[in-house]
Parts: sequence; C-alpha cells; structure tokens
Amino acid sequence: MLTPETLPRHELAGLRVRVTDATHRGYVGIAGRVVEETERTLHVGASGTDGAGVGVRQVPKAAATFEFRLPTGTTPDDDASARHGGVQEAEEAYVTVAGERLVARPARRTEHRGDSIWR
Repeated sequence: MLTPETLPRHELAGLRVRVTDATHRGYVGIAGRVVEETERTLHVGASGTDGAGVGVRQVPKAAATFEFRLPTGTTPDDDASARHGGVQEAEEAYVTVAGERLVARPARRTEHRGDSIWR
C-alpha cells in the first residue's frame, strides 16, 4: 500500500508531482505526472502555465525537492457507516521528498529502501 512513509520504496511513474525547490531555479514549479523514471532523473509530463504547450521535462533527482500527490483512497469510518455504506472518502495526501532519497535505479530502490532492518 502506498503511504507517505513508504513512498520512496514505490514506483513513482503515474504519480502527480511538483518541484518545490531545486539548485537550478528553472526546475522550481515544474508540475505534472511522472511519465518515466531513471536512476538519476524524473521525467515529468508538464504543461506550460499559460496552457500553450505540453511536454516532458527531465528533472535531476539529486538537485530537487519533490512534492508528490498520493492517490485518493477510502478509509473505514464507523460513524459514517450507516450514512455512507461503511466508508468515507479520504483527503488527498501530499508528501515532500528530498530528491537524494530517490537516487537509485527504480527496481533497486523499491527493493532495498525502507524501514526493514533486514534489507
């Protein structure tokens, strides 16, 4: 399950992302959906602020801080069970991650990063 704590261990492709800070000012504000991930970069499908063009921007992981929007899910809610069929819509979660934590080949990062002392 994708949670704020486990985000660095999951596949990032398909998630909404925004660059909140970077060593190069040109990267700050890039937003869109992660379309591809390599060892050192995220490829973000972005649109211009004026809506003029859509393109893919390549952002170095180590040079930026990213804010990911986690998919909205549902959570059980005992108080609302009679009114809403036992579930209540969860609020969107945003997770800020320093790009240095993401530098690795995606397959290796998802296998070896996380809370387990055994990996």
